[in-house]
Amino acid sequence: MTEPVKWVPDDVDEEVPSAARLYDYLLGGAHNFAADRALAEKFLSALPSARDVARLNRAFLRRAVVHMGQRGVRQFLDVGSGIPTVGNVHEIAQSADPEARVVYVDYESVAVAHSQLLLEGNDRATILQADLADPASILQHPETRRLLDFDQPIGLIMAGVFHFVPHEADAPGIIAHYRDALAPGSFLALSHFTADISPDEMAGVVEVMRRSSDPIHTRTHAEITELFTGFELVEPGVVGTALWRPDRPEQAADEPGGSQIYAGVGLKP
Repeated sequence: MTEPVKWVPDDVDEEVPSAARLYDYLLGGAHNFAADRALAEKFLSALPSARDVARLNRAFLRRAVVHMGQRGVRQFLDVGSGIPTVGNVHEIAQSADPEARVVYVDYESVAVAHSQLLLEGNDRATILQADLADPASILQHPETRRLLDFDQPIGLIMAGVFHFVPHEADAPGIIAHYRDALAPGSFLALSHFTADISPDEMAGVVEVMRRSSDPIHTRTHAEITELFTGFELVEPGVVGTALWRPDRPEQAADEPGGSQIYAGVGLKP
């Protein structure tokens, strides 16, 4: 008899696509279902550069973690972490300092189950199943408090996740709750879909994602910048993912899909 696949929890409806599994597919991962792949193909039809958008967002995450590590951050709270793929936060942080600690958070069951498998034996990293819109449940969780010292700087990461928070949910207020819990010297790394550059393409993406469990809500440059209230933006500020401290500046401006997602890092003074 075939054993059940460990990364598919019993309560997952494989017919309902999710953003985490769609993103996994765009990045070339294998932890997705037929419904996710079908939605992803529609996503690609609406936004042909979607695979590049996903790749560039992941590359921004890596550079942001490296930047925070270079400034002394040794503990990270990755909210909306998604399904693990190459270059996870704990891999980046712990390669620089094996003592670095990471708490991942996601509400999608497959993301949590696969993260649990990946983190087996790593006592300095864990995954919580929780909703980013309920900061208290994350900040006060026993596992969060076990691994993270809130008297010391923390790298708060919200990469490619806040565009799932609807406009009526007071996104700045949600982030303020997290910010107020952080010690001075902490950072916020955030990236977010925008319709500023390609409104017609993004309108198509929004329409496609209406059919998923995770509708997308784009925000303008000004609205995304507002999410950094209380933080001092690190140069170059809020820019397209490809333009945030690129490894190869001479190539960054020509990256396809580099302006569909704005990204930035802020320091809490």
